[in-house]
Amino acid sequence: MNELHFAYKIRQHLNRGLHELRPETAARLATARQSAISRQRQAVSQSMLATAGGFALHYFDSLRIKQVFSAFVLLLCLVVSAYWMADQRVTELSAIDSALLADDLPISAFTDKGFDAWLKRGSSQ
Repeated sequence: MNELHFAYKIRQHLNRGLHELRPETAARLATARQSAISRQRQAVSQSMLATAGGFALHYFDSLRIKQVFSAFVLLLCLVVSAYWMADQRVTELSAIDSALLADDLPISAFTDKGFDAWLKRGSSQ
């Protein structure tokens, strides 16, 4: 809070001194300020995807590197797809296992050789 009060006092003192300046000095200061503002770099915000794209375009200039990068992205997509499909299959199997275990049949019925034949016969009717 003390720093804000100090800054406020400095701003008041500078503003008071501004009214005592000669008009030509004030005009020169205004011109210098406008010149400094026009030369100041403006910060531009970019999304992460645009930044990654700019990085890729800057560093992967040769065609060979672009081909390797494209192959890597394709391989990554295939790996993710295979993982996702395997996860879906495991989910399906766990649902089937849960349904079988929740049934009223004893576990020994599932290991009985005649049970498989009975299931096939029951599903064909």
